[in-house]
Amino acid sequence: MQIRTIGGTFLAAAVVAASLTGLSSPAQAAQTNASSCSAQVAVRGFSDALNKTTFQGTYVGNLSSLAVDDRGRVSALSDRSMVFGLDRRLTPESVVSLADESGQPLDSEGLVIDRDGTRLVSSETEPSVRRYSADGTLLARLPVPANLAIAAPGGGIRNRTFEGLTLDHTGRSLTASMEGWLRSDGVDTRRFQTWERKRSGEFTVGPQYSYVAETGYGISEIAATRDGRYLVLERSFAADVGWTAKLYLADPNGASDVAGVASLTSGQRGVHFMGRTLLADLDNCPAGRAVSQVPDQVNPLIDNVEGLAVTEQCGDRLQVLMVTDDDESAAQTTRLYTMDVRLPRR
Repeated sequence: MQIRTIGGTFLAAAVVAASLTGLSSPAQAAQTNASSCSAQVAVRGFSDALNKTTFQGTYVGNLSSLAVDDRGRVSALSDRSMVFGLDRRLTPESVVSLADESGQPLDSEGLVIDRDGTRLVSSETEPSVRRYSADGTLLARLPVPANLAIAAPGGGIRNRTFEGLTLDHTGRSLTASMEGWLRSDGVDTRRFQTWERKRSGEFTVGPQYSYVAETGYGISEIAATRDGRYLVLERSFAADVGWTAKLYLADPNGASDVAGVASLTSGQRGVHFMGRTLLADLDNCPAGRAVSQVPDQVNPLIDNVEGLAVTEQCGDRLQVLMVTDDDESAAQTTRLYTMDVRLPRR
């Protein structure tokens, strides 16, 4: 279903929150009345319609990111090197496979659809950001600062690097977020790497910012807001509570460029970390009719939430689409959520 432009600010295709029943059959768990998680965040609905399904022989799961193009079409990225194009009901209508320079699959985690229709895809195993055509042809690879690399002399930890990826509304600033910390940093620190677009269209390395995460949580996704801030999705897993997730707002205004800082710890003198505001502890969202097969899952609505995209923004009001990564596990669920978010003032 097409979401109309509000005040000429943003166009997106997703589920209109009040019409989420269009995604779900009566047999599927779905919540269609807005349910507050906090004063700033409410869940409009969810659907398990994609759970344990296939499309053209490809498993529709392991979804790690969502992206919206300038026509409002949504794509979902699998960490198994697949990009699914979704129709207006958010069901697959196309699938494209990706590969690295050697023709090998990626551990693909973050997805951006650029204004020319090409795909920017991050991987957490090098780390890297590559550009692909819409048909999956590898076009280029962006430069990445050496201090983030897994290989020496970098401090990156395999499978804990570029998890989130977002492009600002101007199309000029790209940002990748580290899921975890560098080996030289404190375990609660995370680095955000930016790139700036030149007139040629190519991206060059920009400032690197620091962020303090919740203890025991990794950053699974980020999404730029129109005022220069970031929605930050943090999630964790513990055996006695299952999956948990929190939604924060990060502000890079006034933050230090830490590209040249070899070691970071929270509260470090001389370093200005990004401002961080809790929007919602998603564990507090009403579960409605959600069910979970994860043992000891405290809130059955929450699973391994990995993907997040802003589908509409009008002033401080956002509509957000989220998706879970089922890790191809029988106990986990591929679930889509629609959410309303209200941003606090700066």
